[in-house]
Amino acid sequence: MSASSPALATGPASAAPDTAAAPAAHACEPGPAAPGPARGRLLALDGLRLLAALMVCLYHYAGRGGTVSASWHQSPAHLFPGLSQVAVYGCLGVQFFFVISGFVICMSGWGRTLGDFARSRVARLYPAYWVALVLVTGAALALPAVVHAVRPDEFLVNLTMLQQPMGAPRVLGVCWTLWAEVRFYALFAVFVVARGVTYRRVVLFACAWTLAAAVCRTSGNELTDQLVMPEYAPFFVGGLALYLIHRFGGDLLLWGIVAASWLLGQSTATRGLWHPGAHGDLVRDPLVILLVVTLAFAAVAAVALGWTGRMNWPWLATAGALTYPFYLVHEHLGWFAIRVLHRGLGLPAWPTLGATVLGMLLLAYLMHRFVEKPFGPRLRKALKNPRTPGVQAKSP
Repeated sequence: MSASSPALATGPASAAPDTAAAPAAHACEPGPAAPGPARGRLLALDGLRLLAALMVCLYHYAGRGGTVSASWHQSPAHLFPGLSQVAVYGCLGVQFFFVISGFVICMSGWGRTLGDFARSRVARLYPAYWVALVLVTGAALALPAVVHAVRPDEFLVNLTMLQQPMGAPRVLGVCWTLWAEVRFYALFAVFVVARGVTYRRVVLFACAWTLAAAVCRTSGNELTDQLVMPEYAPFFVGGLALYLIHRFGGDLLLWGIVAASWLLGQSTATRGLWHPGAHGDLVRDPLVILLVVTLAFAAVAAVALGWTGRMNWPWLATAGALTYPFYLVHEHLGWFAIRVLHRGLGLPAWPTLGATVLGMLLLAYLMHRFVEKPFGPRLRKALKNPRTPGVQAKSP
């Protein structure tokens, strides 16, 4: 199983939620939220996103076999005997991302209409994704010894980000997690954002999704599994509850949701990952998987509780901005770089590893600077319906 994800695609975690159009609070909900948190508290969340991305990157370069072994010309376990023992757990960066995603999507959806929420997600996801498709396809055509380019019709399906349900090959190995994120966005949009995000609605959604995820495991229905995502739901739900704790303060109900999410999440992660994977991964210790999942929940909980308020370093904002494009390109383009540097130019293994990671971060910066920043806002504006209040339609 390839590993990656985007809480990556949730946008800067330090952005304050737009509450200008927030619906009136329900009588059963907590009182008004305390003043917005200091920027530094959420800058720490940006740092956690990059940390999760680097975990996944380490797994793809040094913690598995398959294509990367061909690029190294031998198994990473032989090249990096110590590092590979740690890197094999890097795939759990995906679960880490999903917890962060639940937190950030709840924050970014607060006070937004369904249209605004949808436009923000499309504008955030697609520009960098389209560029990554072109870059990886170009590299596959130039050096097919690493990965083969897909057919033109398959490439065109990949532009929609719906290649998995359509049964088409993926250009980006990591985009399976984007499909999980898209389904989460759709569920949250339909059941929460469409009616206005409130404390009560998020709690009801979190509880209902948790119950549905547990029940659908007994149904054996593939459609239900695709919609409910029982293996990933606990991580998204845990992030939603942690954002409510961040916004309104903790209580027994919210911490109960977080605890249930952690209990279910560690179970699904351990059952899915303790054994060797299809790519010749090393065996993972179930106790270490439990520890990593626990640390992921604990790290986001620390942000929710304000314990990271002193972490207001400006570079964390840049780290958060680079995470999504880095996530998109690091796997396949990294394997190309490893093959060229290590096998083509004879660079030793450790310098090759360091140069590849830095090179992917540099490419991510260029994509953010010249693709996401200029074209994301333009796409969002272009998707704005002229008949939306406040936007004057052009005269015929």
